[in-house]
Amino acid sequence: MRRASIRRTCAALAAVTSLALAATACGGTTKKDVGSEGGSAATAGKADPGAATKKGLTVGFLPKQVNNPYFTSADNGGRKALEELGEKYKEVGPSSATDTSGQVSYVNTLTQQQVDAMAVSAQDPGALCTALKQAMSNGIKVVTYDSDTKPECRNAFVSQASAEDLGRTEVQLLAQQIGYQGKIAVLSAAQTATNQNTWIDYMKQELKDPKYKNVQLVKVAYGNDDAQQSFQQTQGLLQEYPDLKGIISPTTVGIKAAAQYLSGSKYRGKVKLTGLGTPNDMRKYVKNGTVDAFELWDPAKLGELAARTAVALSSGQIGGKEGETFKAGAMGSYTLGKDGVINLGKPTVFDARNIDQFDF
Repeated sequence: MRRASIRRTCAALAAVTSLALAATACGGTTKKDVGSEGGSAATAGKADPGAATKKGLTVGFLPKQVNNPYFTSADNGGRKALEELGEKYKEVGPSSATDTSGQVSYVNTLTQQQVDAMAVSAQDPGALCTALKQAMSNGIKVVTYDSDTKPECRNAFVSQASAEDLGRTEVQLLAQQIGYQGKIAVLSAAQTATNQNTWIDYMKQELKDPKYKNVQLVKVAYGNDDAQQSFQQTQGLLQEYPDLKGIISPTTVGIKAAAQYLSGSKYRGKVKLTGLGTPNDMRKYVKNGTVDAFELWDPAKLGELAARTAVALSSGQIGGKEGETFKAGAMGSYTLGKDGVINLGKPTVFDARNIDQFDF
């Protein structure tokens, strides 16, 4: 939406929404506001699936961390999709995956630049809410990808895959590798990372199945998506639990750092490692026997779907409501689920048999 005046926008909002919503849109929110609001995705206007795709839209990508290979691949997928659609792409973001205040500042920057939409991978589920709601009050469509905010703080969330699928399948992969017996640990990213915590919750649920009665989760460690910290955390886990049988690292930075440590230690091949990694990062560790199998989605496709979702929202083809469907080019059609969640698809398992077929 091209904005001639924020004041006129707020007046229009007040005319068609409740007083409470108009106050939020025009006056900003407090932490109390965020905590007391409902869990439905933010929506604006009635969707028209037959509406023409607008051209010349500017979509800003805000990853958790710039110059992170995973997000570089994801955001490049978004850039290519936007160029194909005749839109404009920009990327901003912090250099640290734990700089939440920096992410807030970049949301405000994109709002001031009056982009049409932004795609955000949130470092924290609630910390960005005030800034994102201000962006939406100014007519900017907000899509989260990879890591979500609270549903009311964005229009739609593009999920890598079902959170339940990801959490449970990582346990299944590791359990097979250790013969369903022994102590295991999780090497996560930041303690506040929405996606990591959701996956870990499903890991714990999966472990309640009687077939895992001899598998014991002894610790969840945090490497903050920093290679050195993740390497040190892996070393620390083995010092604390020398009889550890396996590690799950649901983060591309963490699994690579853990593989690096294991590869050069006496634990190579003895302590099993799985989780979420990229084929290019993990290829040598699969080939040298450090890692049997791991999984991921294609991050470029995730970025592409985030971009196409942002354009569909900005074009009025979807509004963020459950049951809405839109076309995502060659990727096919997607339907919004509860709270405006869109699942990219099932994760792919990579091992020695197929890893050379992928390049990302």
